[in-house]
Amino acid sequence: MLKSKVEALLNDALEEDGSLFLIDFSMSLDNAIKVVLDGDEGVTVEDCMKISRAIEHNIDRDEYDFSLEVASAGAASPLVMPRQYNKNIGRKLAVRTEASTFEGNLTETTNDGIVLEWKAREPKPIGKGKVTVQKKEQINFSDIKEAKVILKF
Repeated sequence: MLKSKVEALLNDALEEDGSLFLIDFSMSLDNAIKVVLDGDEGVTVEDCMKISRAIEHNIDRDEYDFSLEVASAGAASPLVMPRQYNKNIGRKLAVRTEASTFEGNLTETTNDGIVLEWKAREPKPIGKGKVTVQKKEQINFSDIKEAKVILKF
């Protein structure tokens, strides 16, 4: 009963702000509610507060005992939804598939996947030494086991 009420309030709040979307929603047996959000332009503290209030202010505390945590997906969290890739175009990603791992700049997203580009040093076709070549890989969302933004400090 409480879970369905929270889900309905959460969905209504997310529909009001079309740039935010749900990454994870869980509720433990002791009514500890956890909501993890992401957004097309990121997630602010105010966004988390707005979603938290939309849920908390519409549930009677006398009827239900619960705790509520609303958070944004962390910078080091894996990308789990195709929608998350759009805001990361131009950033460097580490992408693991069943067959291999790629590190490159996310240059494009499509309906089916992503395009990564990077420079690599390879042996010259003729003669000694190496030459820098531009590499490009198209990866389907269905093939991605894990993708993370590589943070630079």
